[in-house]
Amino acid sequence: MFARTGTLRNALRYFPPFHHNILAAEFTQELRQYGHIYMYRFCPLIHMRAYPIDQYPCRTRQAASIMLMIMNNLDHAVAQFPQELVTYGGNGQVFSNWAQFRLVMYYLSEMTEEQTLVMYSGHPAGLFPSLPSSPRAIITNGMVIPNYSSREQYEKMFALGVSMYGQMTAGSYCYIGPQGIVHGTMLTVLNAGRRYLGSDDLRGRVLVTSGLGGMSGAQAKAAVIAGCVGVIAEVDEVPLRKRHEQGWLMEVTSDIEHCIQRIRSYLGYHGNVVDLWERLLTEYERTGELLVDLGSDQTSLHNPFSGGYYPAQLSLHQANQLMATDPARFKTVVHESLCRQVAAINKLSEAGMFFWDYGNAFLLEAQRAGAEVEKEGGGATEFRYPSYVQHIMGDIFSLGFGPFRWVCTSGDPRDLTLTDDIAATVLEEISANVTERVRQQYNDNIRWIREAGKHRMVVGSQARILYSDQKGRVCIALAINQAIADRRVSAPVVISRDHHDVSGTDSPFRETSNVYDGSVFCADMAVQNFVGDAFRGATWVSLHNGGGVGWGEVMNGGFGLLLDGTEEAAKRASLMLNWDVSNGVARRCWSGNSNAYETIQRTMEEQRQLRVTMPYPVQDEDVLDRALQG
Repeated sequence: MFARTGTLRNALRYFPPFHHNILAAEFTQELRQYGHIYMYRFCPLIHMRAYPIDQYPCRTRQAASIMLMIMNNLDHAVAQFPQELVTYGGNGQVFSNWAQFRLVMYYLSEMTEEQTLVMYSGHPAGLFPSLPSSPRAIITNGMVIPNYSSREQYEKMFALGVSMYGQMTAGSYCYIGPQGIVHGTMLTVLNAGRRYLGSDDLRGRVLVTSGLGGMSGAQAKAAVIAGCVGVIAEVDEVPLRKRHEQGWLMEVTSDIEHCIQRIRSYLGYHGNVVDLWERLLTEYERTGELLVDLGSDQTSLHNPFSGGYYPAQLSLHQANQLMATDPARFKTVVHESLCRQVAAINKLSEAGMFFWDYGNAFLLEAQRAGAEVEKEGGGATEFRYPSYVQHIMGDIFSLGFGPFRWVCTSGDPRDLTLTDDIAATVLEEISANVTERVRQQYNDNIRWIREAGKHRMVVGSQARILYSDQKGRVCIALAINQAIADRRVSAPVVISRDHHDVSGTDSPFRETSNVYDGSVFCADMAVQNFVGDAFRGATWVSLHNGGGVGWGEVMNGGFGLLLDGTEEAAKRASLMLNWDVSNGVARRCWSGNSNAYETIQRTMEEQRQLRVTMPYPVQDEDVLDRALQG
């Protein structure tokens, strides 16, 4: 009763007392029905989408750009559960309630270039005086004192409306729909083929994985673009049919025997992935034929007991019922299912399949369930199978490559086509003078950007993503800014990135899982990134607890920067983007990563003002033994 009273009292703070009698009854009903007060009375009737920047009532275009990005995050074509202000990942929110949305849009419409909007976990604390060079918004989500950053505490704080899970780009207003995940997944699959199969020609190769909902929905399209056979299991028929209608799945079946027969096509399997893994194992044991080359998992295991993972023992309906009526029993069933899933994967891996953790906390939760995922002699972040960062994308991050994005605020597809061409041309010019290892990454992204329009990836705003290193990001931003100045691009462009990047995220089980110097649980990099972006020119910055692998498991920071064709915008972009990448490369270099060492060394040669503390590795391990033995 005390918790509900506190929740209701907190919600009513937004309104004058003469409204409290009516609102208290409504909010209590929402609390009983949904477990949270969303304030649906204040959900706007306007069609939520990224309107052209000139259509927003504002005093500065910087504020309008933030409004545009917020509304894109809540576009029904973009967001996973827009009515709950959830953009993706099951619980990655933009705001905690609809009153916050209205208040934020009001503040942004009134903001001048000498004010900054301060956001506390969805709550707009207000407009505060600042400098024209300051960010127009500072966003923090889930900043909880470490000893209280547990899942149980999160549920209480979210119910009270005092903290919020912003995921990565949901609570920072930078999500651009499934395109961003399709591209990153495509690169992961391509590089997995190179590492595990010795080839980037994946024709005829089979990838088995799971999840077709929010973020995981990208897997089917990425498999198509990468050229492999993708078999994706999904327990919920709604997202599965959606991906099929989008053309991302060639075929859908709920018959597991038909699935085995048709496995050499792009296929969506309507059923539980545990059953699929076990059936693939049965087929191998019976016939000796290993039907799968690559394996992973993309269920939302950062949220395993609230709909992120459905156990094989129950139907979707039964699982939802048990989740609500007996959470403790549901947790036990989830753990039993994970153990079954890992047992099948282990045997298939012993037969020659290559499996990796896709950064969704699969192995972490499997370990907690008691599954056999331990790595003998491994460190705190090492398991029987590597995370995709450790074996596939980590070296790419250490080269400075990561998910750079831009949004054409005109909403005009012609502007996006022109910026695509600008980006591709810039990368082609740079790639002529780089090492072979770096050139391979450039070529993958040039191929992507030249073909991006054909894949009809735009959902919501006219946005694009590609992976680029520090030099590429700066050069693309400056070239786009010049095109705006020359009026070749008709309106400003917002540049951003996924937090899942070189220096945006400290995540011991994902982004920084290949850091082995003992600092893997330290979050200095993400916090420094957030602060450094703020005073180097970002239009807005954000810092989140949680994201990707769950609450309490990661710290991540992001930014948005408006390019408006001015010299000031060019200066900000150059200064901020150089820092935004070098920060992470320097940290990875210090931890002992050879790619990062070479990358930061080369960057210092090009930028005389950059001076990074370089590590001296121990070359003779006997020195350590002799010293320790006295």
